[in-house]
Amino acid sequence: MYSRDYFIACTIGGILACGPTHAAVTPLDLVKCRRQVNPAAYTSNGAAFKSIIQTEGFGGIFTGFGATLIGYSFQGAGKYGLYEFFKYYYSGLIGQETAEKYKTSMYLTASASAEIFADILLCPWEAVKVRTQTTMPPFAKGPFDGMKKVIAADGMGGLYRGLTPLWFRQVPYTMVKFATFENTVAAIYRQLPKSKDEYSKLTQTGISFLGGYIAGVFCAVVSHPADVMVSKINSEKEPGESTGQAVSRIYKRIGFGGLWNGLGMRIIMVGTLTGMQWLLYDSFKAYVGLPTSGAQKK
Repeated sequence: MYSRDYFIACTIGGILACGPTHAAVTPLDLVKCRRQVNPAAYTSNGAAFKSIIQTEGFGGIFTGFGATLIGYSFQGAGKYGLYEFFKYYYSGLIGQETAEKYKTSMYLTASASAEIFADILLCPWEAVKVRTQTTMPPFAKGPFDGMKKVIAADGMGGLYRGLTPLWFRQVPYTMVKFATFENTVAAIYRQLPKSKDEYSKLTQTGISFLGGYIAGVFCAVVSHPADVMVSKINSEKEPGESTGQAVSRIYKRIGFGGLWNGLGMRIIMVGTLTGMQWLLYDSFKAYVGLPTSGAQKK
């Protein structure tokens, strides 16, 4: 525990947890992004899938798959690996007794610190993903083609123009995700008759999935307005316009209500996705001989 190999294992677990799960829900993400950018494009989520398949073929619902897989693999490495590192590092700074007393604050601080770096890794691929998903027809044939086109059009800065809104979306999201997960799992074990270590790894990972799904619902609601704004900035920001100017202009046009377009789809997507992430992450940790995540009952 807490050796170099431990943090490497957590980093690999984060890659396996985030990259494949985000890529798997690309069809849901595609519809969400298109409805955020243009609410009038489809009358419902079902109509959106039907329209995309009819006009773009079945493969059309996986537009943005490559950029999603790469970007969220990088993000998962930073999110989970650095979360474990910062949790350990901050506990050492303030002492284990203080860390245990204020453990929710520890979860919030460690996850926020980790996500700041994770988003720097994610941002270029998120820019390519969103622009590919929200242009008709898609402006790029794949993630690397998309990156070349973004750089050719806007320079390297074009890959990071959504970083600040991404932080506003992902940092609160991750803080809620980890703090809610940790406390939910602890609450579940408090209601059970035995301590965590007395249950099988299969049961423990099942509890991780349940805690992750509950955390995902909270995450979706907290981060949705910023998620809408990230999609719109990546697709609508004008040349020479600052991020602040773009946010102000877009908000004046869509209003507060517009920030909640696509929330229902995102709750389904994020709840499932977050539950699966914790299931995969803890399954990998159990496979390599590490304890699963979440507090002990006793």
